[in-house]
Amino acid sequence: MKIETRAVHAGRRIDPASGAVTMPIHLSTTFERGPTGEYPLGFSYSREGNPNRRALEECLADLEGGTQALVFASGLAAATAVIQGLEPGDHILAPDDVYWGFRKVIAEVFGKAGLETTYVDMTDAAAVAAAVRPATRLLWVETPSNPLMKVTDLAAVAALARQAGPGIVTVCDGTFATPVLQHPLDCGIDMVVHSTTKYISGHSDVVGGALITRHDNYLFERARKAQRYGGAVPSPFDCWLTLRGVETLPYRVRAQSENASRMACWLRTHPAVERVHYPGLADHPGHGIAARQMSGFGGMLAFQVRGGAETAMAAAARCRLFIRATSLGGAHSLIEHRASVEGPQTRTPANLLRVSAGLEHADDLIGDLEQALAG
Repeated sequence: MKIETRAVHAGRRIDPASGAVTMPIHLSTTFERGPTGEYPLGFSYSREGNPNRRALEECLADLEGGTQALVFASGLAAATAVIQGLEPGDHILAPDDVYWGFRKVIAEVFGKAGLETTYVDMTDAAAVAAAVRPATRLLWVETPSNPLMKVTDLAAVAALARQAGPGIVTVCDGTFATPVLQHPLDCGIDMVVHSTTKYISGHSDVVGGALITRHDNYLFERARKAQRYGGAVPSPFDCWLTLRGVETLPYRVRAQSENASRMACWLRTHPAVERVHYPGLADHPGHGIAARQMSGFGGMLAFQVRGGAETAMAAAARCRLFIRATSLGGAHSLIEHRASVEGPQTRTPANLLRVSAGLEHADDLIGDLEQALAG
């Protein structure tokens, strides 16, 4: 079935107790044993499993074309569970422009874990191949990247990892693209991670993360243990809210992508704009790859204002419709001076503003940018 249908039906069941079409929220922390001590319905304690969590995991596995999914209390909790499965001395290969929170997890949470990390330009296949070591166990991809919107050839990276040896697990952060626009598992990637906080839940009202696999692998099984015993699990209500958001995901993402495309085309001709980062533009370095592996170019874009940080921040401050806030993927359009969020170690240009296109009319969004850039 098409993704619009699966987004509405995958993981859901009519409530057998009441006939309710919308799944109830199961707040119980514990579940009754059978007469001989078994758990006949498959649930024992809500940290280990819950009906709302199971429904969300089944839905996300279906949407990504995976076999299994695990959901977590945040996207970084999902990433942490993957890294936690590595051994001292293992080597991680990650993009040089990877999400700054991922760098923080490796450097500050696992700084004493004995892991080695190499950051490389994932758009350069030769550089990726040269960076692989015998100890490489995790190859982390992020495409489109945050916030520079770089595009990595997923099939090429997956093939490279397979050629390097069976010990490398590939993981793609697909948060920007969502299951609507891109399917890394179909390109040969082993697992996909999402911050479900963003497009998947889609209403800026619940934090969550997910890890989906296309086959059994040891890092997924270790992440399952981290979920079960580490305790970073979403509440039943969080799962319910996220599953509710999934129902409209395909339609929201397409509308947001259309808004981002129109803004990008307008911005690239504006005299106050130095550069626009959006894979839907024909002159974007990754446009050809994005056109091949994505069904749309997404609702995220970034642009660099002529001038420095103060000029960019002043333009963001003059916005009346865009909200100056972190995060992305919700109904409201957001604008953010990314370098100031990431701090002194940032690789983001000081004059860059990141935009998350919402569901407002594109004409109104462009009008707001026009007056903001006019000064």
